[in-house]
Amino acid sequence: MAKLVQSPILEESFALIDQEFGVHDFTPAEYAVVRRVIHSTADFEFKQRVVFGEGAIAAALQHLSKAGPIIVDVTMVRQGVVGMVERTFQNPLLTAVAVGEPAQPGRTRTETGLLRCLEEYPEALVVIGNAPTALMALCDRIRAGLVQPALVIGAPVGFVAVEASKQRLAQTAVPQIRVDGRKGGSAVAAAMLNALLVLAWEQQP
Repeated sequence: MAKLVQSPILEESFALIDQEFGVHDFTPAEYAVVRRVIHSTADFEFKQRVVFGEGAIAAALQHLSKAGPIIVDVTMVRQGVVGMVERTFQNPLLTAVAVGEPAQPGRTRTETGLLRCLEEYPEALVVIGNAPTALMALCDRIRAGLVQPALVIGAPVGFVAVEASKQRLAQTAVPQIRVDGRKGGSAVAAAMLNALLVLAWEQQP
């Protein structure tokens, strides 16, 4: 097993979370994802908020370990994961908002950029930590059979269209990990992907 060296402070934080977490029904891999989210937020409510679709982790690990492409919605998510991507499989890492100019009529920059990235990589792993409009557009594309992402991490944060976008994702037939309710954000989305990268790296023979 290829153990990935983590900082002593991170390991100590994980140990403290382990003590406080309490009884749960997560698999070890699911727990690793939720624990990293709690580490990045200091918010144990994510125990109740993070939902894993059937086969989501297996699909993610297979894709990441083959250096499959990753699309993130915003720069803050990219900044949160680029270090771990470079330390592990060096997956191609695309940032939707960075390629969203000019925005299509009636669409945000992030939404426009995501659709452009999906044209290039329709089977990428997609991480949404900020933009519910991009998550809605992604779900529309999946339902139309135009794209089939390896996994969708749906964790936008806020008030407008956020819960609706997550409900849309929940009803979409795609491997997914999502944060139900209003909570989420770039740090949460990045923590989820980083946890999956560590799991994929450490499951190698």
